[in-house]
Amino acid sequence: MKKILLLSDTHSYIDAQILKFVKQADEVWHVGDIGDLNVTDTLQKLKPLRAVYGNIDGTNARLEFPLDNKFTIEKVAVWMTHIGGYPNRYNTRIKEEITKKPPMLFISGHSHILKVQFDKKLNLLHLNPGAAGNHGFHKVRTMLRFVIENDKIKDLEIIELATRG
Repeated sequence: MKKILLLSDTHSYIDAQILKFVKQADEVWHVGDIGDLNVTDTLQKLKPLRAVYGNIDGTNARLEFPLDNKFTIEKVAVWMTHIGGYPNRYNTRIKEEITKKPPMLFISGHSHILKVQFDKKLNLLHLNPGAAGNHGFHKVRTMLRFVIENDKIKDLEIIELATRG
């Protein structure tokens, strides 16, 4: 069993509110638009981190993290990418591959809109944790946390941190 904290779009911002939830997780997953690598350095000091770079991330983030992070945890195949779209509107870069070999869990960020959606056609769960940072048009900073146990994704919770700004 693994307790996962999922966040995205920090845009160089990290605070004690985020770190409180980091300490409760077994792993932290960051779905891009990290900004300053101080964010991921801080996360990695506390918990194991899996991350991808996003469209605002510079050379250092792109050297440290992949565009796509595909892995299996417990018995759940996961695909994380920053700009991935969502069910029935997947990004053209990934559409063919995700249709041929869908993971159980597909995670993207970028939109700053928290979204949890099951794709009935591909039999996968899509998660977008919204944005944990202060930069963007979102009004409330959000993250997700959940548990992966064997082949189950369960105990999904929406975390509302605070109003942006």
